[in-house]
Amino acid sequence: MPPLFNRRPEPGLNAPLPPAPLPLAELLVRVRQAVETRFADSYWVVAEIADLTLPRHDGGHCYLVLTDQHVTGRGAQLKAQARATIWSQRFQQLAPAFLEQTGQELRPGLKVMLRVQIKFHEQYGLSLDVLTIDPSYTVGDLARQRLETVRKLEAKGLLERQKRLPLALGPQRLAVVSSPTAAGFQDFVQHLSESPFDFTVTLFPAVMQGTDSPASILAALDAIRPRRASLDAVIIIRGGGAKTDLLAFDDYGLAAAVGAFPLPILTGIGHERDEAVLDLAAHLALKTPTAVAAFLAERLARLDAVFSGYGERIREVATQQLQDAADLLTQAGTFVLRASQNQLADHRTELYQRIRVAARVPLQQLQQQHRQLGRHRQALYRASWRALSQQQQGLRTFGRQLAQRFRRLHRRRREQLLKRHYQLQLAAERLLHRATLRLTQLSTPPLPDAGALARHGYVQLITDHQQPDATLQPGDEVRLLLPQLTLAAQITDRTPHLAPSLLSSASASSASNQ
Repeated sequence: MPPLFNRRPEPGLNAPLPPAPLPLAELLVRVRQAVETRFADSYWVVAEIADLTLPRHDGGHCYLVLTDQHVTGRGAQLKAQARATIWSQRFQQLAPAFLEQTGQELRPGLKVMLRVQIKFHEQYGLSLDVLTIDPSYTVGDLARQRLETVRKLEAKGLLERQKRLPLALGPQRLAVVSSPTAAGFQDFVQHLSESPFDFTVTLFPAVMQGTDSPASILAALDAIRPRRASLDAVIIIRGGGAKTDLLAFDDYGLAAAVGAFPLPILTGIGHERDEAVLDLAAHLALKTPTAVAAFLAERLARLDAVFSGYGERIREVATQQLQDAADLLTQAGTFVLRASQNQLADHRTELYQRIRVAARVPLQQLQQQHRQLGRHRQALYRASWRALSQQQQGLRTFGRQLAQRFRRLHRRRREQLLKRHYQLQLAAERLLHRATLRLTQLSTPPLPDAGALARHGYVQLITDHQQPDATLQPGDEVRLLLPQLTLAAQITDRTPHLAPSLLSSASASSASNQ
């Protein structure tokens, strides 16, 4: 047989000629022969059903896609996949036996142990022929998965949380999660309607079997959550069915949602042998929907009986208390009558004593008031004299202060008047002096002698130099002869002026010119 691959030529040797190419069919025939020679026996294989095509008619074959996935120690994920076939005659034997022993049919996602034979076909490639299936492995795997789900719920405290929620004494406002066409739901409603109690049932429809069941029930619970204030409990019911139909109630997500729900959840899933994980997480698990209805009706019946007993007991206690109260009222009436009579006698005696005391009290009070009036009169007389003396003393003090103030004001006024008189006199002398100066500046006719001027009050200018008055200049010292005294002065300025005769002649000439 020629080699199936080209060998690299060794150094120093002549390269052999390349082998002749093989047809694909011959190559695949050699592969089939090698597989049949090397893997002639059958093998037990553990795998997961990734895809499944059931026979569409009697005599058809079942085709599977098997896969194996696991994580290595380094975190890498390994995956193997192969096609498998269960031929028609063998499928008719294996499928019923597997359903009878495991309680479920073959389906994708199921982990199985199969005895297979390796086949290779030139046209269809590698495949596995399934010879038999071990149901015990699948049952053990489902039990293991269920146990892991229960342990996860228990680790998170979700198995006991619902049981700690208080269930209403008389739950009548019910939210039911079920299929509206299910016979179990119809039986549940019928049983409640036959009870003497009134229930309010609100249906939240959901798919109760198949792979879509967990998601559908979760959606119904999400719809109930906003309305939980108006509900007493949630009922999840489903009629009887095959064990495979109940696998959805072992789903971890659904069981965790039930365990964490804020309202008590009662289940009636319709199985008799095993409990689903959902039953373990619920507040109370019953076998059938009818059993749930019977539990609710019986709970209300017990509550009604308790209330009836309480009512009868309350009536008996009330009757006894009324009788005791009547007896006590009779005794109290007798006691009140006696007590009132005794109090009336005591009050009458006290009244007589007060009358006698009242006859003496006004006279004593009148005498006491008369004495107090005398004391007040004397005190008022002394107080008036003290007030009069104080007022007189105050008037004298005020008179002295007023006299002193008047003297100060009079002295200040007199000083002001003297100052004003002096200022007026000085102003008059200044005005007179200015008028005299203006008169001296006028050219006047010769004045009378000094004695005549002095007798008439005129001022005479006396100089030490023998020169006329017209030659006096600013800075010359002169003396002024007044009627009664002589003053020394100094000329500071000269101002020419006209004599009175010249003024009269000037005015006459101006009149003639006009």
